[in-house]
Parts: sequence; C-alpha cells; structure tokens
Amino acid sequence: MPSRESHEIRAPIRVRPSKMMIVVSDELEARFKAIAHQVFRTPFTKRTWSELCYLVLGSALAGVCLAFVIITMAAGAVLAITFFGLAIVGLSLRGARGIGGFQRRLARGLIEEQIDEPDPFLPRPGFLGWLQSVLKDRPAWRAAAYLAVKVPLAVVGVLTAISIWFDAFTCLITPLGGGYQPKEFGLARGLFPPGYLSIGSPGWIHGLAIFLTGVLLFFAAPWAVRLIVLADRQLMRGLLGPDVVAVRTRSLEHARAQTVDASAAVLRRIERDLHDGTQAQLVTLAMRLGLAKEKLADPAHLDLAQVSQLVNDAHRGAKEAIVELRDLARGIHPPALDVGLEGALATLAARSTMPTELSFSVEERPTPAIETIAYFCLAELLANVAQHAHASWATISCTQHGRWLRLVVRDDGIGGAQLSKLGSSSSGLVGLTDRVSAVDGHLEIVSPPHGPTVVTVDLPLHA
Repeated sequence: MPSRESHEIRAPIRVRPSKMMIVVSDELEARFKAIAHQVFRTPFTKRTWSELCYLVLGSALAGVCLAFVIITMAAGAVLAITFFGLAIVGLSLRGARGIGGFQRRLARGLIEEQIDEPDPFLPRPGFLGWLQSVLKDRPAWRAAAYLAVKVPLAVVGVLTAISIWFDAFTCLITPLGGGYQPKEFGLARGLFPPGYLSIGSPGWIHGLAIFLTGVLLFFAAPWAVRLIVLADRQLMRGLLGPDVVAVRTRSLEHARAQTVDASAAVLRRIERDLHDGTQAQLVTLAMRLGLAKEKLADPAHLDLAQVSQLVNDAHRGAKEAIVELRDLARGIHPPALDVGLEGALATLAARSTMPTELSFSVEERPTPAIETIAYFCLAELLANVAQHAHASWATISCTQHGRWLRLVVRDDGIGGAQLSKLGSSSSGLVGLTDRVSAVDGHLEIVSPPHGPTVVTVDLPLHA
C-alpha cells in the first residue's frame, strides 16, 4: 500500500527576487539606457562637429607652425656663430610662445578647454638681456615641444578620424545613389571578407550590408575624433599650461603671504590683549599697592582695615592678571602639547560641551608646528560644532597615513556647513583653511543638509 507521502502534491517553490536584485537590475537598465542615449545622440551634438573642426584646423595649424619653427631653428643653428643667428633662434622661440597662445585660444573657442596662461615673458634690458631671457623662456620651449608632438598625433588623428567619417558617408550614400564608386572602402574593408562590400556585387543584401556599415561607422566616427582630441587635451595641459615649477612657486608665495598676514594679525591681537587686559590690571595693581604704601608711611593716620582692603584688592588683581597671562600664553602655545598630541587632543575632547569620543593612532610624533596646527584646528572645529551644529555627540579620529596626519571630526548636527558661511579670513573654517594650506595641508568639508558633518584635515607629519 503506497504511503501517504507519495500521494501528496507539492507546490512548486517560487523564488521571489530580492529588493537588492531589483535595485541592481534597475540601475543596470538605467545605465544602459543612458549609454545608448548618449551614443545615438552624439553625432548630432554641437560638441562632435566642434571637435572635428578643431581637429582639422588644429592639425593644419600645427603642421604650418612646426615647419616655421624647424626652419627658423635650423637657420639660427647654422648662423649661431653670429649674434644674427642667436637672434633668429630667439625670434623662433618668441613665435613658438605666440603659437602656443593661439592654440590655447583655439581650444578655448572650439572645444571649451580652459587652460591657464603661463607666466608672462619678462625680458631683461638690452639685446643680450632680451636674448638671455628668450633662451631661458620655459613656456616657449614647451610650446615648441608641443608642436613637435602634436604633428604626429594630428597625422594619425586626421587619417583615422577623417577616413572613418568619409567611409561612413560613402557607405550611406552609395546604396541610395547607385552610382559607381571604388570597389572597396577604406576602413570598411576590414569588417567583411574581400569583395563582400563591392559596389558591383549583385543583390540587395550587399547594399543593405553597405548601408548598415555606414550607420555603424557614422555612430563610431565621433568617438574616434573624441579620442584624438582627448589626447590633445592632455598634451596641451601638460605643455601649454603653466609650468609646474611656476605653479608651485606661486602657491608657496601665496601661502607665505597668508602666513605673514596671519602672524601679523596674531601679533596685533596679542598686543591688544596685553594693552587692554594685562597691562591695565598691572597698572591698577601698582596704584593699589602705592596707596597701601602711602597709608603705611603715615602711622598717625594709619587705617589697618583700609590698608588690608587695598592689599586684598591688589592680590585679587594680581591673580586675575596671572589668569589672563596664562590664557594668552595658551593661545600662543598650548601647554597641553608639552605631553604630546594625544594628551592635548584628549584635553580638548574632555572640555567639549557635548559627549565626544577620541580615537588616536599615530606611530610617529609630528613636528611641533604640525601639532600646534592640529590642536588649534580641533579646538576651532569643536567650537563650531558647539555653536552652529546643534549636535548631540561628536567623534574625533586622529590617524597616521604614511607621511600624513589625518584629523577627522564628525558630528550628528544639522549640517550645511560651508567655508563661505562660517568665519572670516582670519577666523572660523576659512582661517583653518589658510592655516592648513600654509604647510601644504588640505581641509575638506562634507556637510549635506540635515547632517552629518564630516571635516577632514590632512597635514604632513613634518612641515
């Protein structure tokens, strides 16, 4: 007798797709649609034809200008034994610099490539000074190098991109026109066996294959041009833009100017605090002690209660002056840093008005200047959290990444923190940015509306 289980009909197991699978599928579908939309609309955009125009004009310009530079350089080298030859070399370099400027303007107008201008040419007095300045003009030599590299790239780009466009239009027009064309197309012959795309071949399938090949090449041609233009963009950024050394020099000069201004502001603040606070306290202390001295010098009119009050007031004033001096000294160099950065940051976390957790993992102790900057950065960030963030807690992370010190402050506040909204040029987050950039550091703020706010400060271990 068969068992009961053998007659049971089991329902098929239905596996429902999870929400994660649905989300991933939707993202892939949306990404595919975006790519397809971009591919199909690219040949009809202004950018495509602007890049094609730039490729043609830029290639022709590069060829003519390189010929000019080579001819003038060769003539100058032949006549280099005379000053006339050196002058020709100088004129060639000045022309190369001017060609570089025209190339930047052409790129800015056609492909919207914004390249900063290099340092202007500053000639020295006299012919020899001018010649020496020209021969040492780095932007001019870099412009000449750009032309030397641009011409082979332009030849490859024109032969490839223009031929693809030509093949595309030829394949599109030939089946419709019915006129006689060459037996094989340029790049299209590599896609099919020999003779397959021959115009003279009978049958509509050959015409359809030619037409579809034209459609394929029509949508592929803009991307070939864009690839060549992308290589030219990188070449211009590297050779026609500002020199790396010059940019670094300007950055250091700017950082030095900010440091000098910040130091002057700190000195003015210290002078004002000493004049308005500690000095006034000491003057009052001296006056009270002087009155007490006068009372003690006249035994006939001695009032011990009044003298005692003067001494008490002087003692209280001395203690207040000591407190102000201690606060002033703490603003110059925090005493907590004497025991190390970890203890100083722990002191700031303990003084915070909200629950604050500190995580510290630094193997190598930074230099005193870096420790001071890190201390004041954390103090300012915690003050901003307490005043503006409306947060209930904050976390501090101080870690070492190679030769860098990373300080991260996170809170659960309302968010929306921006450099333009907090502080002025000498205080707040803007002041922190100037302080950090003076040692080649970096400050980053991520603060979306409704929080959380994360401020990351990267500092070198050694300034």
